[in-house]
Amino acid sequence: MQQTATRLLITSLAACLAMAASAVCAADAPADTQPANEQVIVPQVDRREVRLPKIPSNDFELGGFLGSYATQNFGTHLVKGLRLGYHITEDVFVEGVYGQTKVSDEVIRAVAVPIFPQQEEKLSYYNVSVGYNVLPGEVFIGRRYAKPSAIYIIAGVGSTKFFQQREQTFNVGFGARVFLSDWAALQLDMRDHIFSLDLLGKRESTQNLELTGGLTFFF
Repeated sequence: MQQTATRLLITSLAACLAMAASAVCAADAPADTQPANEQVIVPQVDRREVRLPKIPSNDFELGGFLGSYATQNFGTHLVKGLRLGYHITEDVFVEGVYGQTKVSDEVIRAVAVPIFPQQEEKLSYYNVSVGYNVLPGEVFIGRRYAKPSAIYIIAGVGSTKFFQQREQTFNVGFGARVFLSDWAALQLDMRDHIFSLDLLGKRESTQNLELTGGLTFFF
């Protein structure tokens, strides 16, 4: 009985010594500290200084136009002029316009006393207007090409000089603009110039429709 107890004691001591030796070996082993997702090869990239280009905002526009101007009671004639604009935001812009055309009393001369000393007289006007892009979008040219566009409404006030009279003029209308690039656009515009005249024996408000097309440059 005593021998059996002695054998169990010896066996237990041997097991404990074996476990202690295993723990010491595990402690002495080097730990793997490298993360699993660590990049093996670190590229050496020489960074260079990048200077940002100075890109113009293209808020200003300058262009010319040609079209027709229908003066009430005096027929329709060619009109030409210049426009200068500034885009306050993407949707709101202001525009100044100067234009001139000719007015004829040919029809009246055929049935009554001529109104003008000559058959044709010059009409000129200028105005300042505010426009708003109500429908920005794109115009497709075929299947591959698309150009930015905008349909706008516009209204303003100015002055019209006609046959030694200078009258305050209101204009309202709408138009469309197609951008050929970031610095040029085609523009189609229709306006009604409203002013009073006293040429036929009484003063009356006249409606004078204008339809023009032109090319505009942005800078």
